[in-house]
Amino acid sequence: MIRPAIPADADAVAPLMILAMGHIAGIFANSENHEDAIPFFEMFFKMENNQYSYANTLVYENEDGVVGSVTGYDGKDLRKLRQPILDELRKRDPGFTPNDETEAGEFYLDCVNVKENKQGRGIGKILINAFCELGFSLGHNRIGLIVDLENPDAKKLYRNLGFYEAGIRDFMGHQYFHMVKDYDKIVAKDITK
Repeated sequence: MIRPAIPADADAVAPLMILAMGHIAGIFANSENHEDAIPFFEMFFKMENNQYSYANTLVYENEDGVVGSVTGYDGKDLRKLRQPILDELRKRDPGFTPNDETEAGEFYLDCVNVKENKQGRGIGKILINAFCELGFSLGHNRIGLIVDLENPDAKKLYRNLGFYEAGIRDFMGHQYFHMVKDYDKIVAKDITK
């Protein structure tokens, strides 16, 4: 079942965020061991008004508990939502200033992942589709995300879910495909069926 996250989901969701972020989690943790970032993500997940908040997250829960999550927000709010994260990271690195990974005009899917032992069962697709439905129901006409150029499997998954490439973005030391899904293309596709 998909449901809005609550602060008590932090223990389950923080490790999922780290799986989704890969090397970025290591930057946040200032460590090669990405799991060192778990307390960082738990802290921000439990708070409101930041990009990793429970308030911006949907979870997939089954008989095993929370096994997947998707986090995202209105792209125009990125800088406001990212500021608490930056404030914390700049305590260690005052010059830390990442590029913007999203922009106004899109409902941004920041991170999605499923527990490793539950992958391959369609849970990720369900979460992504639920996130898109939420964005469109809130009046957004575009869902956006970035996919590491070195992750062709993820790119293929998003293509199969109706996303297309809208360019390349540099972010946190890697290059990413900027992929989008437009509401008007979905409506046009439905009309032609």
